[in-house]
Parts: sequence; C-alpha cells; structure tokens
Amino acid sequence: MKRVSILGATGSIGQNTVDLIAREPGDFHVVALTGGRNTARLADDAIRLGAEVAVIAHENGLDDLRTRLAGTSIEAAAGRAALLDAASRPTDWTMSAIVGSAGLEPGLRALANGTCLALANKESLVCAGSLLLAEAGRHDATILPVDSEHSAIFQALAGEEIAAVERIVITASGGAFRDWPLEKLQSATLAEASAHPNWDMGQRITIDSATLFNKAMEMIEAREFFRVRPEQIEVVIHPESLIHALVGFRDGALMAHVGPPDMRHAIGYALNWPERRHLPVERLDLVKTGQLTFREPDEARHPALRLAREVMETGGYSGAVFNAAKEAALDGFIAGQIGFLDMAGVVETVLERFAARTDCGTSMTLETVHAIDGEARRVASEVIATF
Repeated sequence: MKRVSILGATGSIGQNTVDLIAREPGDFHVVALTGGRNTARLADDAIRLGAEVAVIAHENGLDDLRTRLAGTSIEAAAGRAALLDAASRPTDWTMSAIVGSAGLEPGLRALANGTCLALANKESLVCAGSLLLAEAGRHDATILPVDSEHSAIFQALAGEEIAAVERIVITASGGAFRDWPLEKLQSATLAEASAHPNWDMGQRITIDSATLFNKAMEMIEAREFFRVRPEQIEVVIHPESLIHALVGFRDGALMAHVGPPDMRHAIGYALNWPERRHLPVERLDLVKTGQLTFREPDEARHPALRLAREVMETGGYSGAVFNAAKEAALDGFIAGQIGFLDMAGVVETVLERFAARTDCGTSMTLETVHAIDGEARRVASEVIATF
C-alpha cells in the first residue's frame, strides 16, 4: 500500500488527487492532507480518505477543524509549523499543490524523505529550481511533473536522451481573451478574465492563463526541470487544448502528447508512475475532434512570454523576482487597482529594478529566495500605487 500526502488538498489539483485516491482506497494510505482556509472540505476529505493528520494553514481555522474531526482518530493542526511538520512525515509519494511561493518550503521538506514528490507547484521551480533539484539529488528523491504540459514532455521523453532534443513546444489555450482585439484588453473585467473556455481551474490560474503568465511560468519551469537552453522552448496557441506539449528531436521527429483537458491524467500518471493504470478520463474520438489548430502567440498581446525569456537568460534569483512581481500584480488586478494589461508592466518594472541583484553565485539558498520574494512584492506594491 502506497503512503501518500496531499499538500494543498482543497485546491483544484488537490481535489482531483483526492478523487483518484478515493476511487482506489485499498491502494493508498493517506498520511497528511493540508488546506488553506476551507476547513469543511479539508475535514470531509480527511474523513473520507482516513488521513492521519489534517492541517489548515490559517490558525484561526483550527477550532472549526477540530470540531469537524471530533469523534475520529484524525489529528487536527494549524499554522506554518504544522504544515511543515506534515510535509516532513514519511511517505512514498507527496503531491505538492500549494499555490504560489508558499509551496516551496513544504516541497523541500517532503524531498528530504528521499521518495517521490509530484510537483504541481510551478513556483517552486520558477523561484528556486536549482535549489529544489539539488535537494532532490541530495536525498536521492524523484520529482515528477504534474503540470499537464510538463507531464506531457516527461512522457514524450520516456526512453529518450535529452541530448537528442532539438526543441520543446508548449501549447497554450490562449485563455479567456484569445480572440479579443488588443485594444479591448485593457478594459477587461475581473469576471471576464476569470472564465476559462476549456479548463475548470481556480481564479488566479485562470487569470494567469488569460495573460499567458501561466505559460511564461511553464517556460521557465521547463528550462529548469529538463535543463534545455532557453531558445529550445517554444509556445504555440492551441485553442482545443488536446495536445499538451510536443518534443522535437534532432532527426526531425515530433512527439506529441494528446489527451482530453482533464488534470486527472497528469495527476494519475504521477500517482501510478512508473506504471500506467486505468484513469477515469474521457477517451478522445479523433473523428469527432475533426481538426487541431495552432497559431503563433502575439507578444504585443502577451509580453509575459518575452519577460520569461529574459528571466531564463538571466537566471539566478530572477525567477523569484518574476514570480513575486507577478503574484503582486495579479493581486492588484483582482483588487481593482490596475487594469488587465498593466500586470505585465508591473512585472517588467520590478525586474528592471532588480536587474543587478539576481546573481546567486555558486549556490542558491532558501533564505535568500524568501528575502528576494518579500522585497520584490514590496517594490511591486509601490509600482502598482503609481498606476
């Protein structure tokens, strides 16, 4: 029986992971579930899966969580220290699905177990890719990508040498505004940006999909995880969201991963790896699909892609600056402080201000990542106030 934990169980990735584990209860023993604020969902899932411990990140939720778990043997805890303790508990497999840079340290704690970390937290690789990979190497742990695009790349590379790779093509749905004229984007509302045409995701990732900041993050993530050169990474708009990524090899072959837009495939692949097991996802009917379309992204509409290339070239702590500024800019848009197109302007300005301070020398430290993250958010708030 595989011992598993889900960090970020109440979010969309976590809920899909819960769904898969609940379908095969005899195959898994759940060690820890953690969540942000939704104590009702966390408690229900902890009881459903028979978890050893349930941790709510915000300490003011502890009393409610304890009440909901009363009469069970499930331990209830709250706060940052409890979250890190839960991440440190020995498992065979841990899902890292906490949103944002807050997911980095719990992921590092889980890697110290020397087993398998299923990584759905983009920010860990973007902010501290070299640190995360070094920690995995130090403990002989395995990191499996759970983003649909990186899972697709990982699967296309099975049995292949990375030296044979010529290019990696990441697909993007184009988000809510893929067919909007550029001049209309500045007036886009929060509600409009929060409605994805293909995927059922949380609000923040849905808005990032509309700006293509999610794709910018995935470019940096691919550079860190697969150790390819920045110029080998491409992005294409693919409205159908059926091809998740392609890998091109030096002999001209192009390997595509094709599947329905259902995150349970990438999660299930990581959960069962190295086996392939039955998953409750749609089987594509290629005749009904009819055609697959692609178009080149317009970087005037999506400057996030250009900024990602600059970050990949700069390296060091620039990814931490990029992510912190992006998260702060997104907060500003959600709060109505800036417009839709202003988000990229905020990120670019912050990157420019940190241009001379991103070198990490021979090694990256968690303490410096945290310090850079905090300062970049402060600077981003100052920039937002000028809009």
